[in-house]
Amino acid sequence: MQLNLQKEEAKKKEVHIEDNVPAPSPRSNCSLTINPLKDTELILYGGEFYNGNKTFVYGDLYRYDVEKQEWKLISSPNSPPPRSAHQTVAWKNYLYVYGGEFTSPNQERFHHYKDFWVLDLKTNQWEQLNYKGCPSPRSGHRMVLYKHKIVIFGGFYDTLREVRYFNDLHVFDLDQFKWQEIKPRPGSLWPSPRSGFQFIVYQDMIYLYGGYSKEVSSLDKKVSEKGIVHSDMWCLDPRTWEWNKVKKSGMPPGPRAGFSMCVHKKRALLFGGVVDMEMEGDTMISLFLNEIYGFQLDNHRWYPLELRKEKATKDKSKKDLYMRPDNADLGSKTSIVEKENLSSDEDENSDNDDSAMEIDVNNISDNMKRNATIVGGEVASGSGKMDLQSSKRVAVQNSISPEIVKPCGRINSCMVVGKDTLYVYGGMMEIRDQEITLDDLYMLNLSKLDEWKCVIQASESEWVEASDDEDVEDDSEMEESESDDDDVEESGDEEDAIEGTNGATVSLQMGDAVAIIKGEGKNIRRKDKRARIEQIRASLGLSDSQRTPMPGESLKDFYKRTNMYWQMAAYEHTQHTGKELRRDGFDLAEFRYKELKPILDELAILEAEQKAEEEEGPETSVSRKKVNNNKNKLSASR
Repeated sequence: MQLNLQKEEAKKKEVHIEDNVPAPSPRSNCSLTINPLKDTELILYGGEFYNGNKTFVYGDLYRYDVEKQEWKLISSPNSPPPRSAHQTVAWKNYLYVYGGEFTSPNQERFHHYKDFWVLDLKTNQWEQLNYKGCPSPRSGHRMVLYKHKIVIFGGFYDTLREVRYFNDLHVFDLDQFKWQEIKPRPGSLWPSPRSGFQFIVYQDMIYLYGGYSKEVSSLDKKVSEKGIVHSDMWCLDPRTWEWNKVKKSGMPPGPRAGFSMCVHKKRALLFGGVVDMEMEGDTMISLFLNEIYGFQLDNHRWYPLELRKEKATKDKSKKDLYMRPDNADLGSKTSIVEKENLSSDEDENSDNDDSAMEIDVNNISDNMKRNATIVGGEVASGSGKMDLQSSKRVAVQNSISPEIVKPCGRINSCMVVGKDTLYVYGGMMEIRDQEITLDDLYMLNLSKLDEWKCVIQASESEWVEASDDEDVEDDSEMEESESDDDDVEESGDEEDAIEGTNGATVSLQMGDAVAIIKGEGKNIRRKDKRARIEQIRASLGLSDSQRTPMPGESLKDFYKRTNMYWQMAAYEHTQHTGKELRRDGFDLAEFRYKELKPILDELAILEAEQKAEEEEGPETSVSRKKVNNNKNKLSASR
């Protein structure tokens, strides 16, 4: 009898390992952790996927061998229930998991967890840890490891009637196995409630950056919620549990939600995020970003990371840029003589090799908007075909050539560092009103900082439009829809030019974005054309004078005016000084100049046409269907 009970108990804990399985399905708000026992193995757990009709929440556990490029699927009867927006940390040979949320497929049931689990990475056995004093149920919180302590801060709790945001601080001692809540002292500084922020550890300090929360306001007896994107930074001393604000210096990123951060040596790296911009007609433009910022943890300075492309790829990109027929008449090519003269000038000024080190970053603009979602063409990431008869929502990737590999803009992706390599996995972006969930994996060598490598391509995203049987609309909604259809018929070709159904995803070159607008011509209303011009400007970072040539400015003059910026960006990669640093900086400036010059010329023509049209007189109003994308961006807060 005793033997049978022991066998039954052992069967309950039996672990099943499947080797070399297919890659995990697309997901966001999952966790990705470097195995502390093997820095070339990634541990993926949980996550969620929404296909337009149903929500799927996962409880599967994968281990990925980077060198073999193989996935293992680990299953156990004693594993935690499915969840997303949870947090994990690794310590010794254990992986700790706390909190998260579960959403039913029809989104009618929503549950926050407060359970605490540990996974033995040697045996793949799960165990739930039940100790008094744990934090309340939540998701969107953040959790870090400081020495032998797990530190948890913030998060949110959604009851479907209201959402509460937290700013409480909890500590779990892994030696004593005890929870402790750290409460603010009277008069002490303390971060405001939030979720979706980033939490990182460096030496004896814990840094908090950004986040998202909502505030409720009452106007004219109407209660409304307003989302707040935080961009403040805090420093927590875990020896005293005192918070202090960190002053922004250098070139900090603009406010954004849903970004990812991790630490490599003496710097923190920030990737991705989304910026929502309200336009005329209740239209929401979402800018999904794929830029990287560095934060130097020893001197608290921010800076953008400009990758050093491999020379062969860069040279080919330049060649392709000028070989494009649409740029043939517009590109102002810099002559070989001019380039040689500039290089010669740099060599003559190379006596003081250490002068390039003393760069005053406060004189460099901090407005670094670069990638955007614009109105007027349809795009997403990875692979697929572009539909020029596209929708009112486009994710534009800042890439000038298919040869240059780069992750698309996204939110809620996983980002970790192992063995001087940065890994970015999954996440979510939007096209029109569709959520595109990703399952791609990218690597970046942080020692070389030369190029992204796509290890796993994004699979084709599934999107299900709700059918009449699944989602019955009331009469008023149906009448509104019929009215909208009439508007579409009246506008004819004009609406067809910007309406599409294909949700496939590709990378769109900026020149193509301008060409789409130019090609549509007067089919676009003037105010829409203005909005599109502004979005292209934002996506290229044209408001940043340090990264944008002035009208008629030569490459030589551009570099002379902005050399401080480019040398700083180059130094973060190479640590070169003197002549080498100036040459590195010039390479980056030249690449940017050649990338922008033909597009700026096209944009100037487009703006001149727009100005001429506006001077002709007011345009005739056209009845059009409005797109209301003021959707709840709570997913960006996780």
